Amino acid sequence: MTPTDLSEASDIGAFEHWANVYTMHKAFSHPSELHGALCGRLAAGARMDENSWLQTVCEQMGIPASAPEESPELKEFMIAAYDRALEELKTSDMSFQPLLPEDDYSLDHRVQALSAWVRGFLEGMTVGASSPLGEAPEEIRELIEDLVAISQVSETEEDSEDGEYQLTEIVEYVRLGALAVFTEFNPPETAGTQAGKSGTVH
Repeated sequence: MTPTDLSEASDIGAFEHWANVYTMHKAFSHPSELHGALCGRLAAGARMDENSWLQTVCEQMGIPASAPEESPELKEFMIAAYDRALEELKTSDMSFQPLLPEDDYSLDHRVQALSAWVRGFLEGMTVGASSPLGEAPEEIRELIEDLVAISQVSETEEDSEDGEYQLTEIVEYVRLGALAVFTEFNPPETAGTQAGKSGTVH
């Protein structure tokens, strides 16, 4: 897989390609957790410069801090992933999706991935929040409580139609919840906002 392959938009949004990146670099954590951590920070209003983001990537993946410089394809992929996550959270069409395995993975695998994504999201929110989350509006606090419960799921039943339906409902709740958090903590940008705002990966 070449750097070009890794950085194409269709690859950045696909769990399988994230998993390939993790395998290539012998990472021990879960791809969904890193994506969740990124989205949590962004949703809470924080932004990272390139070095901070790549440092976070290495810490989450459990790989040497020198990895991005030694592996241009990893650096390129992760910078593009940051930009894509931010743009998807900002877009008005609400097309944002958590990074989760496709439907051909087992139900249990997908439930575990959702739990990992939510754990990362909560961690990212905590790190990225400019004020205590306890001071957030009641609906956001209630959402956080629900997300904590979802993040603690440890096992699920075997594949079933009921299980599939429940997972679909929970994923949609998490997806809309992430967008609600982003809307709460990220005021609409004006023409001069982006130009005067530092800390983005560009």
